[in-house]
Amino acid sequence: MTKTVWIFPGQGSQAVGMGLDLAEIGKDKFAKAEQILGWSILEKSQTDATELAKTQFTQPCLYVVSAILADILKEKGLKPDAVTGHSLGEYSALYAAGVLDFATGLELVKQRSLLMSEASGGAMTALIGFDRTQLETAIAQTDNVILANDNGKDQVVISGTEAAVKSICEQVKSKRAIALAVSGAFHSPLMADASAKFAAILGKIIFNDAEIPVISNVEPNDATTSGKILCDRLTQQMTSPVRWREICLYLAEQGYEKAIEVGSGKVLTGLVKRTAPSLALENISTLEQAIAL
Repeated sequence: MTKTVWIFPGQGSQAVGMGLDLAEIGKDKFAKAEQILGWSILEKSQTDATELAKTQFTQPCLYVVSAILADILKEKGLKPDAVTGHSLGEYSALYAAGVLDFATGLELVKQRSLLMSEASGGAMTALIGFDRTQLETAIAQTDNVILANDNGKDQVVISGTEAAVKSICEQVKSKRAIALAVSGAFHSPLMADASAKFAAILGKIIFNDAEIPVISNVEPNDATTSGKILCDRLTQQMTSPVRWREICLYLAEQGYEKAIEVGSGKVLTGLVKRTAPSLALENISTLEQAIAL
């Protein structure tokens, strides 16, 4: 049997029209989502890209679409050897692993997205093509900035105060520096207030032990099935870096042979390909692809 991991996308992978082909097969989950959210996933996915990109809409839409696609794969009798997700995608992974039921996971995603959308006073910038040693040195010598998304050896996102992020961009030469349209400094200590509020919410939730090992963003070298550990790691996630490059290296080191991206887009597939080229890759972002797998 091929050693396989399912990977779930996070914010930035959304696309206008995503999930529309799942309307019938996923009708129960779409209806439940509308009860929880107070708005329709399918209607929101058909709005313009700017509206869909708002954190409070993006995150629930991605979670629901990934959950429905994962259900289809499970109903076909497929089961991965591990699951993981990028930032928001970790919630989809926890659902797929049986740690959280659909409604509980979506309620957490709803609260998380609202807290993150209300954050202010920070900035995030994606850097592509740079000297990593120079970048890490500059970050170490600059207050109020962190390497928030370590996506690959030549693709990262820095997060912090506007002044600190600007300082890093001035110090470190890169092929491209792209300011992200976000309200706050996600995955940095500047999210401490939002994280504290979210930790209180998490503390009321029962996390089941996982049916499938889960690889967390904050501890990429230790897949676990412990519900308590996974809850603790999720508590840290909002203020900690997404260590995706290390997750990819871990997968290769542990002998995983295939990664299947379950959800909108192909962002993670591209990142895995660059860091762990030994893994075979497949995308499941539509009903047709899910049925064909």
